[in-house]
Amino acid sequence: MNPRGRSNRRGRDAKTDAIEKVIEIDRVSRTVKGGRRIRFRALVVVGDGHGKVGIGVGKANDISRAIAKATAYAHRREKPVTIINDTIPYEINSRFGSANVFLKPAPQGTSVIAGGTVRAVIEAAGIKNIVAKSLGSANKLNIAKATILALSKLDIINKQYAVEEPKPKPTKEVITTNKTTDNKMSSRPHSASSSSHDSFARN
Repeated sequence: MNPRGRSNRRGRDAKTDAIEKVIEIDRVSRTVKGGRRIRFRALVVVGDGHGKVGIGVGKANDISRAIAKATAYAHRREKPVTIINDTIPYEINSRFGSANVFLKPAPQGTSVIAGGTVRAVIEAAGIKNIVAKSLGSANKLNIAKATILALSKLDIINKQYAVEEPKPKPTKEVITTNKTTDNKMSSRPHSASSSSHDSFARN
């Protein structure tokens, strides 16, 4: 809370040092018997800047309550992200609905090359060098979910590679011993034929 009593919903929270960003606020109207009911829907992304990020959606009659609900939900649904040298380990493509997000690692000094929703999610996760592209739908909620899905896949794939064991390869000793036995077997009839040929020549 600042001296004027207003809560800091954007940027970093002073108490928890968490990154909170409001991506979108929509006004949702619903027609009922007595007229129209107007509510607000907020899309918020939160992260610690060190490999954890989450998104949340909240609905309420006023904007402040909608943002508070979305922020609380996003904190409960934070997911770990694999970060190596301030970037992701390899490129990945993810799809949610009609939104398609492509993420590619970048060297030091590249910074974040992304726009809008994807940039907000990446910066909250703590990734500093990356190239991202959003294709397909322009729905911000679907783009945010596709980005979260792509970042969470990185951790799952790394765990799968860590569990897999290499397959045993055949040793060269077994192959060489088989070759030597085959050579011995093939040399025996040849020696017999040569001795018989010498006996015929003497006669």
